Amino acid sequence: MSPDLLPPVAPSVTADLVEALSPRLRKRLDAGVAKLAARPVVRDGDTVRIAVDDDTDLELHAPDGVVSTADAIRCGCLLAPDCLHRAAAASAAPVAQDVPAAAATAPVGRRPEQAREDGPGRGRSPEPGSSAGATAPDATSAPATAAVPDATSAPATAAVPDAASALAASSAPDAHVAGEATAVDLLAPAQLTAAQAVFDAAAAVLDAGTDGSGAVLQAALLRAAHTARLAGLPRAAAAAVSVVTGVRAARSADPAYRLPELADALRDVLAVAHRLPSASGGALAELRGTVRQPYTPDGSLRLYGVFSEPVLTATGHAGAVTWTADAEGRLYTVSDVAPGGPGRATGAADRTVRMGDTALTHRELARAGLAVSGATVSPTGRLGAGARVRAVRASGALWDAAPLDRLWRVPVAEQVAGALAGGRDLLFLTVTLAGAVREATGECLLADCEGRALRLVAAHDHPALPYRDNLRLLAAARGSRLRIVVRLSPGPLPRAQLLAAEHPSRSDARLDLGLDRLRHADLPPVTAVPAPVAVPVADEAPLHLLRRRVHQTVSGGRRVLAFPGGGTGDGARLRRVGLGTAGDLLDELGAAAADRSRDAFGRLLPADTHRFARAWLASALYTGEVERALCAAAWGTGREVTAPAF
Repeated sequence: MSPDLLPPVAPSVTADLVEALSPRLRKRLDAGVAKLAARPVVRDGDTVRIAVDDDTDLELHAPDGVVSTADAIRCGCLLAPDCLHRAAAASAAPVAQDVPAAAATAPVGRRPEQAREDGPGRGRSPEPGSSAGATAPDATSAPATAAVPDATSAPATAAVPDAASALAASSAPDAHVAGEATAVDLLAPAQLTAAQAVFDAAAAVLDAGTDGSGAVLQAALLRAAHTARLAGLPRAAAAAVSVVTGVRAARSADPAYRLPELADALRDVLAVAHRLPSASGGALAELRGTVRQPYTPDGSLRLYGVFSEPVLTATGHAGAVTWTADAEGRLYTVSDVAPGGPGRATGAADRTVRMGDTALTHRELARAGLAVSGATVSPTGRLGAGARVRAVRASGALWDAAPLDRLWRVPVAEQVAGALAGGRDLLFLTVTLAGAVREATGECLLADCEGRALRLVAAHDHPALPYRDNLRLLAAARGSRLRIVVRLSPGPLPRAQLLAAEHPSRSDARLDLGLDRLRHADLPPVTAVPAPVAVPVADEAPLHLLRRRVHQTVSGGRRVLAFPGGGTGDGARLRRVGLGTAGDLLDELGAAAADRSRDAFGRLLPADTHRFARAWLASALYTGEVERALCAAAWGTGREVTAPAF
């Protein structure tokens, strides 16, 4: 049974069913979830039926597409309604959520934000390239203006964020409003309690790691998410749900699971819950988040399709997003994202765009144009599809013709600086393909971008999406000079996710690499071998000593850092190359992991999960800031990088 076959279940339903179990049944819940996953599933209208055994069926009723009450899950066994099967089914199903505009997840491996109302419990959906979420900016409101050269090249002079504690900086209130906070600017008691509950539950998941975070810990975090949403903290609630979904993907060996993305999700939920009690003014409003994203009138628009990409998120959403631009180069998106799996991600491109009277599909819109009247636009450029919006098909434009060619005329360094400052993370580049290069995580496509050795990687590794296959074929088109669209991947070397490209053998065509499949016949004949591109040495900066511990904690929990002698000398090595703060953070993380006191009888006392969570959060925030600074240096932006507000 695939989780995609089950309807989404509201967080409160899962929490209620798990909390109602006896202690004995809770111990058997993870085994029950695994057993249920192997049983056949049949969908009949709004009802999904699971054959528990030859004589017993378990039914999930989702009349609006979402299981919103515990009574909607019914089991035919003798122990029902107090049986294990109902809680196991809820724990195996996707989590229903309304993702707020400032909250958290990402598509094809990234961030959610833009929203679409699709019925009760389904409304908000993720969109690529939005500026918030599980892959939200790597920073809090703490300043991060230092440029960090690669530690391998200049270890003695590497400048890093000089805060004694990245965590302390992240919790400082907004200086502009700190002295003039009013009752409206402060959290209500119920919100304080809800924020603390989210932090406690997320800290427990971090302490156990994905290996130890079974259905009971997941239900506790879902309960905290539900409480936060009721208290008016939709951003914290959505971030918590994203963590649960990521943990389930890890435990089920989902091919779309990525450890760094789950680490980002945990960092975000802990940072939001940690900052909420001390925030005020505008910072507090941003941390609270909003359930509905505002749309404002924008008159008439003449748009030109740029490209389309599939969306397949760890939160159980799927679909397609088409990017368009106006004559001034401003980007707008049209999306169709809803709960679903890989099938919806691959099929949504051929669905009709839901806007006005147009009959264009997303695939067609990416190469055509759109004339819109009565347009409404969100702050991130997403087009609304209200009843008063009118849209008809119009002519498109080639990438090398006006007006789209202006997107590629913006200097690369300027594009990267804008993305690192919290703007769009899309880059429009002209590159020369130089073959493939092998890395620890697999092969990537190497390209020459204005003298930089750019590594192009797949935007998503799910086998249903053609990203990786297309990347392998493009590696054979060495010497081809193409315009491409990529999504920036911050790191110490120039790296980006390849989303779309000009056709290697046809100048009047382009490829959406997540939707279109290249064939060998599409490749141009190789007439000459281009000069080799100088490939920088892979990341050997000792920052990986801290980053590795941050990621190890997410998968293995506290215990992987508590082993005697683990990481001995790593802190000193970081200090020797000028990363003193990193060394201090690594030492504190190890000390917090090993901190277990005993009572008078020699029995271990409960671990201090708060201290460990704060130490891990400080390390995660610091690592993100240094990587952003290294990224700016690698792309040669020539300017300091200021972290966007978290």
